[in-house]
Order: sequence, then structure tokens, then C-alpha cells
Amino acid sequence: MDVMPQQPPESPDSTEPPLEPPGTRPAPPDPASSEDELPPVSLRTTLRRAAMGMVAGAVLVTGAVVAVPEDEKKSAPPPAPGPVSRALKATDLGYPASLSDLTALMGDRQQWVGTHPSDAGAWALLGTSYVEWGQRSADEAYYGRAEQALQRSLNVEPGENGNTAAWVGLAALANARGDFGAAKKWGEKVRAREPKQWTVYPSLIDAYNGLGDYTASRTAVERFTALRPGGTALLRTARMYRDRGWREDALANAQGAADRATVPAQKAECLYLLGELAWERGEPEEAVAQYGAALRTDRAHPPSLAGRARALAALGRTDEALRDYRAALARLPRPDYMLELGELYESLGRDDEAQNQYGKLGEALSRGDAQGVDNALLRGRFEAAHGDPAVAVKLLRAEWGRAHRSAAVADALGWALHRSGDSSAALKYATQAVDTSGRNASYMSHLGAIQQALKDYGPARRNLEAALRTNPHFSPLEAPASQEALDSLARLTAGGPRDMRPAPEPEPAARAEPETPAPTPQRPAPARTPARASTPVAEPSTPNPGPQPSDPDLRMAAGAPGPGTHAPGGS
Repeated sequence: MDVMPQQPPESPDSTEPPLEPPGTRPAPPDPASSEDELPPVSLRTTLRRAAMGMVAGAVLVTGAVVAVPEDEKKSAPPPAPGPVSRALKATDLGYPASLSDLTALMGDRQQWVGTHPSDAGAWALLGTSYVEWGQRSADEAYYGRAEQALQRSLNVEPGENGNTAAWVGLAALANARGDFGAAKKWGEKVRAREPKQWTVYPSLIDAYNGLGDYTASRTAVERFTALRPGGTALLRTARMYRDRGWREDALANAQGAADRATVPAQKAECLYLLGELAWERGEPEEAVAQYGAALRTDRAHPPSLAGRARALAALGRTDEALRDYRAALARLPRPDYMLELGELYESLGRDDEAQNQYGKLGEALSRGDAQGVDNALLRGRFEAAHGDPAVAVKLLRAEWGRAHRSAAVADALGWALHRSGDSSAALKYATQAVDTSGRNASYMSHLGAIQQALKDYGPARRNLEAALRTNPHFSPLEAPASQEALDSLARLTAGGPRDMRPAPEPEPAARAEPETPAPTPQRPAPARTPARASTPVAEPSTPNPGPQPSDPDLRMAAGAPGPGTHAPGGS
């Protein structure tokens, strides 16, 4: 088994090719094997070699102790912990372990439960590790194996008897599969029994976000922060603020989390979030720098590769963008990366490659469906934009019916309804998405297009302008379409269209004047000699009030609160 290096390279450049060739991630245990068997041969060999290395290292350390003077022994650093110890420490502290350490932990727990099948805690840890591996490798086959291990743990010791670790694992598994209702159920069972069990709150936060219950999510974030303050809590808080569109607060917390991070995997997560925030602000150069910093910290961080590809495409560096997308998919074949790459190909006119990528996306979604993963949101987005919008509406209405009412689902359902020809029904969902998520460029673009179809030209123009002002390159396909829609509105409304001006007030009815007697004719007055013209007196002028704030940005600049605004650091 290859162990992934965790040290940054000597002199990396954020725009250079990936730091490792594709396909070098460590091989995980085989998901097709039974639960009680030993790790795969490659993993057993690695563990055996690691054990022999530890023995040899102990002999060398013993010799060094004999040879080193007493004063030098006191200052010698302790030996570095092994991969299993590092993975356990990461689990205890709540941050992600490196993939090589996670692989070692799974192999270690597999061996242990093979000889200690009644250890409920070991089964729970093994099952939770399978969930994490499935997410970080995009291999949904591990979810079934995780479910078996967690159920085995509960068979040995039920949750009501104190085995809440298995319930926490089931909550994480449900989130990974997109079943946010089940995740909420398992998480709240743990919280009701052990309200100070901090490990359950990340799963509860994800579940509430998936259900669109942002008030409960915020409460869970605050509780998690109180129970487990530190870098992990700051990162969670930053993500919460980002989802609500409060970017200043998100930036401050993400930077604080990065400053406190002590291990490469944790720091890479923080730097990746800083890159996402820069991208959403419409700053692709800064985004490339932050993603590059994440890759220098943890060179096997596929989300940063995909993020950097997105930002490079916005800068017109499409060859480098395609390179990074391919490298990200080689390490982590996530369906959303496949959709992004397909749309980039389509924007470049490379239709055959785009269709090939969309085909791979369909295959990946089908594999996830077979493992119980709810892919309705991503499949609905694809069908609305590239397939059958009616199919998208059906999928997303079902998702909404399951109480999955996040801003992402609201936006996707609204867009699918619009694309299927029902813009009137789409409006409320698109409005909810924008109101909930703050200034998301894609959501505002969709709302503006829907309003344009409904001939509500003033709001349509404001939302399209806001989308492009927030991030002019938010999508290689939709951003140009938004610009075209805005240009068409400008042509349509040149000179002030009737639809965008207030209707003129009706003139008051003429009042009937009383009849008066005809005036008596009088002799005309004698003509007067005209006086010399004098300097005319200027009429009093009305002061110019200046531009009036008509959109949220101008209103906020003038001191008036706009929709979705939030005072930094406020509650």
C-alpha cells in the first residue's frame, strides 16, 4: 500500500500541475470482503512491515539513549506517532485524518474485531471510518459495509445501554446518503440521552442544513462551539455564515480556524474554505492562491483541485483548468465534479467530450442509487439544464415532499419549474432560495431569469446585475446567459420602459365654475414706454437630491438595511 506524503513540496506553484500523478491515493480495504476477515494482503503486509520497522526503530532508539549524554536526552523530541495513533487522535479532536492514516485505522480495527467480535466500540469506530472513507473516496460501496458494522455494534451493545457511538455513526451514514430526516432522528436520540456528547453535533448540523432548518442548525453550531471550542468549531461556524451569505463573518472564522490548525488535513480544509469564499466574492486570482496553499499543505486534497480548476477557467486558463479537473476526478470521482467538467467542455464548444462526461455522471449517479444514496438534487439540476426539465420537476418535488427544503433544493426546483414552462410556480421557490442564502450569484441569476419571463423587468434587472456583480464568472454556461439576458433588458427598457415607470397620476376632474356676469367693456389704457430691461431675477432652484438607492447595495451604502443583511459578528 502506498502511503501518501503529507509534507508540502520544495517550491510549489499554485498553478503548476498536481503534485502527484493521478491514481496514487492509498488503496482502501476491499468492500466486497466479509466483516470479520483480516485486512487485504497489501494492508496486512504494510502493517507487518510497519511493526518490524517499529521494532527496528526501538532498537535504534535504545542504542541512541545509551550513547547520548543525559542533558541531550532531555531535549530530544518524542518519537513520531504511527498512522493509527494519528488517525485516532484526529477522531478524538474532530478533524479529518489523512487518507493513509484512515486506511491504517480501518485495517487495524478490522484485525481487532476479527479476534474480538464482542467489542461494540471497535465495531462502531470501524463503521464510522467506513463512512468517512466512502465520502472521501466517492466510493458509495463502503456505505453498505458501514451499515453492517454499525448494526453489528448495536447487536453487541444497544444504544439504550450506552452505545451512543453507533448512533452517531448511523447519523453520519444517513447524512452521507442524503437522508437528512434519518440523520436528524439518530442525532437527536444521542442528544436526548447525552446532551454533552459533542461528537453528535456535526451530524446534527449537516442534517438541519439538509432539511433547511437553519435556525436549528445555528443552535447546534453554538452548542458544538460551547462544548468543543477551537479550530474545528470555528470552521463549522464559518461554513454556517457562508451558507447564509454572511461572508465577512465566514471569512473571519475561516481565517481563525486556519491559524489554529495543527495538522495538514485540517489546515487544508480551512484554506479550501478561504478559496471558496474568494471565489464566491468574484475574486478568482485570490481563490487560485488559497486553493494552491491548501494543496501545498495537503497535496492530496481533491476539493482544492476542483476549486482551483473552477477559478482557472474564470481567468481564461482553460488548459490548466481541464488538467486540474481531471486530476481531481482521478483522486475523487464525485458526480458534481463531473457535471462541472462537462459544462466547461460545453462552454468551449467541445460537445463530444461534454456528452462523454455527462454519460459518466449518469453512471456515477446510478451506482450511488444502488447504494441507497439520494442523488435527486444533483440529478434534478442536470435534467433541468441538460436533459428533461419535467423529469427534474418530478424528482425535486419529491425531494421537497421529504422535507428536504434547503436553499439548494429550493433553487433547483424553481429553476426546473421555469425550464419546464411554469415560471409562475417557480417564482416562490427561487425567491426563497435567494432570501435564505444571501447573495449567491447562481440563485440570483435564476431568480432574475424567472422574473424576466414574468415581465417583471425591474426586479429582473436588479437580480441579474447583482449576480454578475457578485461573481461575473459563477458558471461557464449560466454567467454568459445572464449577461445576454441583462443586455436584452437594457435594449427593451431603453429610455425608461412603461413597465418600469410608475403609472401617471390621474388628472383631477375639472371643477364647475359658477356663472359670472359678463364684464363691462372699458376704455383701453394708454400705451406705456417700455422700461430698460433689467437683470432677470433667478427663480429659486430645487436642490438636487442625488441618486436614490434603488437596489440592496445602494440602500446598504446609504445606511438602510437591505434584505438578508447581517451585522458582522451579530446573532
